[in-house]
Amino acid sequence: MNDKSPKGERIAKVIARAGLASRREAERMIMAGRVSVNGKVIDRAALNVTDQDRIRVDGRDLAAPEPSRLWLYHKPGGLVTTTRDEQGRPTIFDDLPTDLPRVMSIGRLDLNSEGLLLLTNDGALKRRLELPSTGWLRKYRVRVKGRPSDDTFEPLRRGLTVDNETFQPMSVTLDRQQGANAWITVGLREGRNREVRRAMADLGLEVNRLIRISYGPFQLGQLRPGAVEEIRPRILRDQTGTSVDETGSGAARPPKPRPKRSRRR
Repeated sequence: MNDKSPKGERIAKVIARAGLASRREAERMIMAGRVSVNGKVIDRAALNVTDQDRIRVDGRDLAAPEPSRLWLYHKPGGLVTTTRDEQGRPTIFDDLPTDLPRVMSIGRLDLNSEGLLLLTNDGALKRRLELPSTGWLRKYRVRVKGRPSDDTFEPLRRGLTVDNETFQPMSVTLDRQQGANAWITVGLREGRNREVRRAMADLGLEVNRLIRISYGPFQLGQLRPGAVEEIRPRILRDQTGTSVDETGSGAARPPKPRPKRSRRR
């Protein structure tokens, strides 16, 4: 029986592994006619390439894939998790150290949320760790206004539907009451848009602080707001199954001073 499956890898995956874009972004670049293979512009992502093919993006040769790298970043509140913002708000990429290579965020935290955000130079790794099938638990420390009891959160533990969108069951622990607010710990395995805030609002509770404290095996720990710490290659390999170069650094970087930004009027 002959194996007639195409050799090589899908071109969008190759572009993503080179750290130029996420796989989805690479597909859009291809559809826009920004990619050529062996001198011919292509317009479809359903193409396999090998290391013998010459790939160019926006007229430049695609660099060889760099080793996969992963960083922990303590996102402060008040930053959006996009490369640019139409409203001119500061983004996490304005806050990152200038010597960091091009990175992409794995998932997002909304404007007012804080805590652990994973960053990577590998678009394929980003996509894999964002998939619900990865099954990694994300934990949050959440402060809500009110005096809930443990029974208040039973609908979240069973799974509830908000605006015709079904949320999977969450783990919820009521930690303590602090004046007019209560602190709780929430665990979930999906990353739907503003999922924790929307779920709490459905229970009649307003979230006034939300901090992600872990993403799968990776912990926020004592990482200071604005600081970045690279995961050691061996830990990255063990936790994700990713083949990495053993020369990467795991040293933490202190937060850089933020330049003053002019506010739009």
